[in-house]
Amino acid sequence: MPTIKAAVCHAFGEDLVIEDIQIRAPEGREVEVTLEAVAICHSDISYAEGAWGGALPAVYGHEAAGRISALGSNVEGLAIGDPVVVTLIRSCQTCAPCTSGHPVRCSTRYDATKGPISGTDGSALTQGLDTGGFAEKVVVEASQVVKLPDAIPMTAACLLGCGVITGVGAVVNTAGIRAGQNVVVIGAGGVGLNAIQGARLAGAANIIAVDMTEEKLDMAMEFGATAAVLGNGHAPWKAAYKAAGRGADAVFVTVGAIPAYDSAARYLAPGGKLVAVGMPHSGDMAQYEPVVMAALGQGIQATLMGDVVIQRDIPWMVDLYMQGRLKLDELVSGTWRFDQINAAIADTKTGAAKRNVIVF
Repeated sequence: MPTIKAAVCHAFGEDLVIEDIQIRAPEGREVEVTLEAVAICHSDISYAEGAWGGALPAVYGHEAAGRISALGSNVEGLAIGDPVVVTLIRSCQTCAPCTSGHPVRCSTRYDATKGPISGTDGSALTQGLDTGGFAEKVVVEASQVVKLPDAIPMTAACLLGCGVITGVGAVVNTAGIRAGQNVVVIGAGGVGLNAIQGARLAGAANIIAVDMTEEKLDMAMEFGATAAVLGNGHAPWKAAYKAAGRGADAVFVTVGAIPAYDSAARYLAPGGKLVAVGMPHSGDMAQYEPVVMAALGQGIQATLMGDVVIQRDIPWMVDLYMQGRLKLDELVSGTWRFDQINAAIADTKTGAAKRNVIVF
C-alpha cells in the first residue's frame, strides 16, 4: 500500500507525531483526496485530549479540501482532479434518517478502526471523525465530499467541512430563524461567528454576540452582530435584553463551556428556544429550572453539524461566498506548514484564533 505522512495521536493529551502511515486504494463508493488544506477544529483538539474517548492510535482532522486523486469502482459524478471539500458526514443514503433528509443522523454504523489507514507494519490506526484529515491524503465515502468550483481557495474551502456549515446550519436549518427575530450567540469563535453570519443571512433583526473577551466581540461585530455583550459581567442577559428590546427567539450556545449552558436560558423570550451547538466533555452536566421553561413555553433543541444536507447546503454557501455575502477568508487566522501542526493546535487552544489552517 502507498505510504503517506500523517499526524498521529498515540496518547491523549500529548503532541501529535508526524510519521509514515499506509493508506489503501479507494474501494466501491470511496474516493481518495490529496489534501491541500485542513483546518484545526476544537473537536479535533477535544478528541486528541481524550474528552470523548475513542481508540488510539488515531489520525484526527475533519475540515479538509483537496483534489480527487483516485476513485472507487462505484463512484459516479466525480472525476480525478475535481476540487472537493471533505466532511465527516458519512451517509449510507438508504437508512431512515438518510432517506428522510437527515444524513447527519445516518444510522448505519462505521467502524473507524477498520478504515483505509494503518501503521506501516499493518497495525490498526483509527480514522478519526471518519475522515483522518491530518494527513497528506484521505480515503472517504463519496457521500462525504462536495465538488467545488476552481475559483475558491482551498484555505477557504476547507472551512466548509465543519465550522461554517455547523454555525450557519444551526440557525437556518435547526432553528429556522425568520426575518425580524432576535438571536443571541454565546461564543464568538469559529462556529459562533458562522452562527452570526447565518442569523444575518436569515434576516434576524437583532443579533447579540456574547463572549468573554472584547477582541472576539469586535470580530463578532465584523461578521454581522448588531450588539456585543461581555459574558463575564453581572447578569449579561440583562444587557442583551436592553440591546434587543426583549429576549431572544433563539439562543445558540456555540461553546462547550458548562457556565454558558447554565446561563443560556436566561436570554430567552417567552416561546424561545435554546439551541445546543457546542459540545462539552463527556460527563459534564448543565442545570435548568424546568418550571420556568415550562411556564414560558421555552424549549431546548440540539443540533449536529447544523442539520445540513451537504450536497444542498455547501453549494449554496459557496455561491454566497462568491457573491461576497458569506465571509470565509476572514475566518482564517493563520496558515501553517504541516510540520507546525502542534504549534497551530497550541495557538488554537489559546482561544484567540478563529481558524488555523494547515497548508500542504
